[in-house]
Amino acid sequence: MQTETATRNTETRYLSRPDGRIAYDIDGAGPLVLLVPGMGDLRGTYRFVAPALRAAGYRVAVIELRGHGESDATFATYGDVDTSSDIIALLEELGGSAVIVGNSMGAGAAVITAAERPDLVNGIVLVGPFVRNGSTSAIQRLLFRVAMAPPWAAPVWKSYLPRLYAGRRPADFDAYRAQVVAGLHRPGHTKAFSRTTRTSHDAAEARLGNVTAPVLVLMGEQDPDFPDPKAEATWIAETLHGAAVMVPDAGHYPQSQQPDVTLDAVLGFLRGLGDHA
Repeated sequence: MQTETATRNTETRYLSRPDGRIAYDIDGAGPLVLLVPGMGDLRGTYRFVAPALRAAGYRVAVIELRGHGESDATFATYGDVDTSSDIIALLEELGGSAVIVGNSMGAGAAVITAAERPDLVNGIVLVGPFVRNGSTSAIQRLLFRVAMAPPWAAPVWKSYLPRLYAGRRPADFDAYRAQVVAGLHRPGHTKAFSRTTRTSHDAAEARLGNVTAPVLVLMGEQDPDFPDPKAEATWIAETLHGAAVMVPDAGHYPQSQQPDVTLDAVLGFLRGLGDHA
Protein backbone atom coordinates (compact mmCIF):
# COMPACT_ATOMS: atom_id res chain seq x y z
CA MET A 1 0.00 0.00 0.00
CA GLN A 2 1.26 3.52 -0.77
CA THR A 3 -0.51 6.42 0.89
CA GLU A 4 1.88 9.09 -0.30
CA THR A 5 -0.53 11.03 -2.45
CA ALA A 6 -1.46 14.61 -1.77
CA THR A 7 -4.77 15.19 -0.04
CA ARG A 8 -7.56 16.53 -2.18
CA ASN A 9 -8.54 20.10 -1.56
CA THR A 10 -11.15 20.45 1.15
CA GLU A 11 -12.97 23.63 2.01
CA THR A 12 -11.65 25.50 5.02
CA ARG A 13 -14.29 26.05 7.66
CA TYR A 14 -14.08 28.17 10.77
CA LEU A 15 -15.04 27.54 14.36
CA SER A 16 -15.88 30.75 16.21
CA ARG A 17 -14.24 31.09 19.61
CA PRO A 18 -14.36 34.03 22.05
CA ASP A 19 -11.04 35.52 20.85
CA GLY A 20 -10.94 34.43 17.23
CA ARG A 21 -11.57 31.67 14.71
CA ILE A 22 -10.11 28.18 14.45
CA ALA A 23 -9.67 26.79 10.94
CA TYR A 24 -10.54 23.20 10.15
CA ASP A 25 -11.70 21.00 7.31
CA ILE A 26 -13.90 17.94 7.31
CA ASP A 27 -14.79 15.36 4.68
CA GLY A 28 -15.75 11.72 4.35
CA ALA A 29 -18.46 9.56 5.87
CA GLY A 30 -18.38 7.21 8.82
CA PRO A 31 -17.07 7.38 12.40
CA LEU A 32 -15.36 10.67 13.19
CA VAL A 33 -11.58 10.96 13.44
CA LEU A 34 -10.09 14.32 14.45
CA LEU A 35 -6.46 15.04 13.48
CA VAL A 36 -4.52 17.64 15.48
CA PRO A 37 -1.12 19.00 14.36
CA GLY A 38 1.65 20.10 16.67
CA MET A 39 3.34 23.41 17.31
CA GLY A 40 4.77 25.13 14.25
CA ASP A 41 2.88 22.85 11.88
CA LEU A 42 -0.16 22.94 9.61
CA ARG A 43 -3.15 20.76 8.80
CA GLY A 44 -1.08 19.61 5.84
CA THR A 45 1.02 17.46 8.14
CA TYR A 46 -1.76 14.88 7.66
CA ARG A 47 -1.85 15.31 3.87
CA PHE A 48 -1.06 11.64 3.24
CA VAL A 49 -2.97 10.04 6.11
CA ALA A 50 -6.23 12.03 6.00
CA PRO A 51 -7.37 11.02 2.48
CA ALA A 52 -6.48 7.39 3.18
CA LEU A 53 -8.58 7.41 6.36
CA ARG A 54 -11.49 8.88 4.42
CA ALA A 55 -11.10 6.22 1.76
CA ALA A 56 -11.16 3.60 4.53
CA GLY A 57 -14.61 4.73 5.64
CA TYR A 58 -14.05 7.47 8.19
CA ARG A 59 -15.24 11.04 8.47
CA VAL A 60 -12.04 12.99 9.02
CA ALA A 61 -11.65 16.48 10.43
CA VAL A 62 -8.32 18.28 10.62
CA ILE A 63 -7.97 21.27 12.92
CA GLU A 64 -5.38 24.06 12.90
CA LEU A 65 -3.82 25.37 16.11
CA ARG A 66 -4.40 28.90 17.30
CA GLY A 67 -2.15 31.32 15.45
CA HIS A 68 -1.18 28.68 12.88
CA GLY A 69 -2.12 28.39 9.22
CA GLU A 70 -5.59 29.79 8.56
CA SER A 71 -6.56 30.07 12.24
CA ASP A 72 -6.59 33.55 13.73
CA ALA A 73 -3.68 34.92 15.72
CA THR A 74 -5.88 37.10 17.93
CA PHE A 75 -6.06 34.79 20.94
CA ALA A 76 -4.95 35.81 24.41
CA THR A 77 -3.55 32.39 25.30
CA TYR A 78 -1.93 29.45 23.50
CA GLY A 79 -0.99 25.95 24.60
CA ASP A 80 -2.20 22.47 25.47
CA VAL A 81 -5.16 23.55 27.59
CA ASP A 82 -6.28 26.10 25.02
CA THR A 83 -5.98 23.60 22.18
CA SER A 84 -8.02 21.12 24.19
CA SER A 85 -10.75 23.72 24.67
CA ASP A 86 -10.82 24.26 20.90
CA ILE A 87 -11.03 20.51 20.30
CA ILE A 88 -13.95 20.22 22.70
CA ALA A 89 -15.72 23.16 21.06
CA LEU A 90 -15.24 21.63 17.60
CA LEU A 91 -16.51 18.20 18.64
CA GLU A 92 -19.56 19.82 20.21
CA GLU A 93 -20.07 21.78 17.00
CA LEU A 94 -19.83 18.61 14.92
CA GLY A 95 -22.23 16.88 17.26
CA GLY A 96 -20.48 13.67 18.15
CA SER A 97 -17.58 11.82 19.72
CA ALA A 98 -14.34 11.03 17.91
CA VAL A 99 -11.02 9.30 17.96
CA ILE A 100 -8.41 12.04 18.34
CA VAL A 101 -5.01 11.75 16.67
CA GLY A 102 -2.59 14.32 18.08
CA ASN A 103 1.00 14.99 17.09
CA SER A 104 3.53 16.59 19.44
CA MET A 105 1.73 19.17 21.62
CA GLY A 106 -1.48 18.09 19.89
CA ALA A 107 -1.04 14.84 21.79
CA GLY A 108 -0.95 16.72 25.09
CA ALA A 109 -4.18 18.44 24.13
CA ALA A 110 -5.71 15.07 23.23
CA VAL A 111 -4.85 13.73 26.68
CA ILE A 112 -6.46 16.69 28.39
CA THR A 113 -9.58 16.36 26.24
CA ALA A 114 -9.88 12.64 26.97
CA ALA A 115 -9.55 13.30 30.69
CA GLU A 116 -11.92 16.26 30.80
CA ARG A 117 -14.58 15.06 28.36
CA PRO A 118 -14.56 11.26 28.08
CA ASP A 119 -18.03 11.45 26.53
CA LEU A 120 -16.48 13.06 23.45
CA VAL A 121 -13.48 10.77 23.08
CA ASN A 122 -13.61 7.20 21.77
CA GLY A 123 -9.85 6.77 21.73
CA ILE A 124 -6.62 8.72 21.34
CA VAL A 125 -3.59 8.19 19.11
CA LEU A 126 -0.54 10.04 20.39
CA VAL A 127 2.13 10.67 17.73
CA GLY A 128 5.56 11.90 18.82
CA PRO A 129 3.71 12.93 21.98
CA PHE A 130 4.55 15.65 24.44
CA VAL A 131 2.48 14.73 27.48
CA ARG A 132 5.06 15.94 30.01
CA ASN A 133 7.89 18.43 30.04
CA GLY A 134 11.34 17.23 29.17
CA SER A 135 14.20 17.44 31.64
CA THR A 136 15.87 20.63 30.45
CA SER A 137 17.84 23.14 32.44
CA ALA A 138 16.80 26.73 33.06
CA ILE A 139 19.58 27.85 30.73
CA GLN A 140 18.36 25.56 27.94
CA ARG A 141 14.82 26.86 28.33
CA LEU A 142 16.07 30.46 28.24
CA LEU A 143 18.13 29.83 25.09
CA PHE A 144 15.15 28.22 23.38
CA ARG A 145 12.92 31.15 24.30
CA VAL A 146 15.47 33.59 22.89
CA ALA A 147 15.82 31.52 19.70
CA MET A 148 12.04 31.54 19.22
CA ALA A 149 11.56 35.25 19.85
CA PRO A 150 9.35 36.89 17.19
CA PRO A 151 12.06 38.82 15.28
CA TRP A 152 13.81 35.63 14.16
CA ALA A 153 11.42 32.78 14.99
CA ALA A 154 10.53 32.05 11.35
CA PRO A 155 14.08 31.63 9.99
CA VAL A 156 15.16 29.70 13.08
CA TRP A 157 12.20 27.32 12.75
CA LYS A 158 12.94 26.89 9.03
CA SER A 159 16.52 25.88 9.79
CA TYR A 160 15.45 23.62 12.68
CA LEU A 161 12.77 21.64 10.84
CA PRO A 162 15.17 19.32 8.94
CA ARG A 163 16.46 18.06 12.30
CA LEU A 164 12.92 17.15 13.38
CA TYR A 165 12.53 15.15 10.17
CA ALA A 166 15.36 12.80 11.12
CA GLY A 167 15.19 9.65 9.02
CA ARG A 168 13.17 9.53 5.83
CA ARG A 169 11.78 12.84 4.62
CA PRO A 170 8.67 13.06 2.45
CA ALA A 171 9.38 13.77 -1.21
CA ASP A 172 7.67 17.16 -0.93
CA PHE A 173 9.59 18.22 2.20
CA ASP A 174 11.03 21.42 0.71
CA ALA A 175 7.68 22.57 -0.65
CA TYR A 176 5.88 21.73 2.59
CA ARG A 177 8.50 23.50 4.71
CA ALA A 178 8.02 26.57 2.53
CA GLN A 179 4.27 26.45 3.31
CA VAL A 180 4.97 26.21 7.04
CA VAL A 181 7.34 29.18 6.95
CA ALA A 182 4.94 31.20 4.77
CA GLY A 183 2.27 30.58 7.40
CA LEU A 184 4.50 32.11 10.06
CA HIS A 185 4.66 35.31 8.01
CA ARG A 186 0.90 35.83 8.11
CA PRO A 187 -0.05 38.89 10.21
CA GLY A 188 0.41 38.16 13.90
CA HIS A 189 1.35 34.51 13.37
CA THR A 190 5.04 34.78 14.24
CA LYS A 191 4.20 36.28 17.60
CA ALA A 192 1.52 33.64 18.19
CA PHE A 193 3.97 30.89 17.28
CA SER A 194 6.57 32.36 19.61
CA ARG A 195 4.05 32.33 22.44
CA THR A 196 3.08 28.75 21.61
CA THR A 197 6.69 27.63 21.99
CA ARG A 198 6.45 28.51 25.69
CA THR A 199 3.80 25.84 26.23
CA SER A 200 4.04 23.79 29.39
CA HIS A 201 2.84 20.19 29.35
CA ASP A 202 2.24 20.05 33.11
CA ALA A 203 -1.53 20.10 32.61
CA ALA A 204 -1.36 17.06 30.33
CA GLU A 205 0.85 15.12 32.72
CA ALA A 206 -1.44 15.94 35.64
CA ARG A 207 -4.40 14.39 33.79
CA LEU A 208 -2.78 11.17 32.59
CA GLY A 209 -4.36 9.24 35.45
CA ASN A 210 -7.82 10.40 34.43
CA VAL A 211 -7.72 9.04 30.88
CA THR A 212 -9.98 6.01 30.42
CA ALA A 213 -10.17 5.92 26.62
CA PRO A 214 -8.12 3.38 24.63
CA VAL A 215 -4.67 4.67 23.71
CA LEU A 216 -2.14 4.06 20.95
CA VAL A 217 1.29 5.69 21.02
CA LEU A 218 3.26 6.13 17.79
CA MET A 219 6.87 7.26 18.08
CA GLY A 220 9.54 7.74 15.45
CA GLU A 221 12.60 5.68 16.28
CA GLN A 222 14.78 8.72 15.51
CA ASP A 223 12.62 11.42 17.13
CA PRO A 224 15.20 14.02 18.23
CA ASP A 225 12.85 15.61 20.75
CA PHE A 226 13.39 12.72 23.17
CA PRO A 227 16.72 11.40 24.51
CA ASP A 228 15.30 7.86 24.31
CA PRO A 229 12.21 7.77 22.08
CA LYS A 230 11.43 4.13 22.81
CA ALA A 231 11.64 4.63 26.57
CA GLU A 232 9.32 7.65 26.37
CA ALA A 233 6.81 5.81 24.18
CA THR A 234 6.86 2.82 26.51
CA TRP A 235 6.37 4.99 29.59
CA ILE A 236 3.40 6.80 28.05
CA ALA A 237 1.79 3.58 26.85
CA GLU A 238 2.21 1.87 30.21
CA THR A 239 0.96 4.92 32.11
CA LEU A 240 -2.16 5.09 29.93
CA HIS A 241 -2.62 1.29 29.69
CA GLY A 242 -2.22 1.47 25.93
CA ALA A 243 0.07 0.11 23.24
CA ALA A 244 3.18 1.62 21.67
CA VAL A 245 4.41 1.28 18.08
CA MET A 246 7.89 2.43 17.10
CA VAL A 247 8.07 3.79 13.55
CA PRO A 248 11.37 3.06 11.79
CA ASP A 249 13.30 5.68 9.83
CA ALA A 250 11.14 8.49 11.22
CA GLY A 251 11.70 11.47 13.46
CA HIS A 252 9.02 13.71 14.97
CA TYR A 253 6.51 13.41 12.11
CA PRO A 254 5.72 9.73 11.37
CA GLN A 255 2.44 10.79 9.75
CA SER A 256 4.30 12.30 6.79
CA GLN A 257 7.66 10.51 7.02
CA GLN A 258 6.21 7.02 7.14
CA PRO A 259 2.52 7.42 6.22
CA ASP A 260 2.01 3.76 5.34
CA VAL A 261 3.28 2.53 8.72
CA THR A 262 1.29 5.24 10.49
CA LEU A 263 -1.91 4.46 8.60
CA ASP A 264 -1.62 0.72 9.22
CA ALA A 265 -1.24 1.33 12.96
CA VAL A 266 -4.07 3.86 13.14
CA LEU A 267 -6.47 1.71 11.10
CA GLY A 268 -5.66 -1.30 13.26
CA PHE A 269 -6.42 0.76 16.35
CA LEU A 270 -9.67 2.10 14.87
CA ARG A 271 -10.87 -1.34 13.82
CA GLY A 272 -10.06 -2.68 17.27
CA LEU A 273 -12.51 -0.18 18.71
CA GLY A 274 -15.32 -1.71 16.66
CA ASP A 275 -18.61 0.14 17.05
CA HIS A 276 -16.95 2.51 19.53
CA ALA A 277 -14.74 4.08 16.84
